[in-house]
Amino acid sequence: MAKKILVVDDSAAIRQSVTYTLEQAGYETVTAEDGKDGLGKLGDGPFDLILTDVNMPNMDGITLVREVRSMPDYKFTPVVVLTTESQGSKMEEGKAAGATGWIVKPFDAEKLLGVVKKLIG
Repeated sequence: MAKKILVVDDSAAIRQSVTYTLEQAGYETVTAEDGKDGLGKLGDGPFDLILTDVNMPNMDGITLVREVRSMPDYKFTPVVVLTTESQGSKMEEGKAAGATGWIVKPFDAEKLLGVVKKLIG
């Protein structure tokens, strides 16, 4: 049974490259265009991991992390934030909201898979 990952990013190109990388490694993916869309897709779960961008319309990634953490089914699901923001303050905010990890864009496939494998095998 493949592990299922929710990929939330408002950039179609990023969604495409992330899902391609993950699917090549044998993971199943579901994509969402922003936090609101991502929350709606959680019902298609259960998901083993959530990857989310920070800066998105409708609902940003930090708010999404908070929302996910308030759901009993996803309280302990790893949430990794993918972002161009490498500032410490945003990282702290993400951590405080409950993010498990942080990957700064542009990322390479190896690094992404390394983080995912470490978290969900």
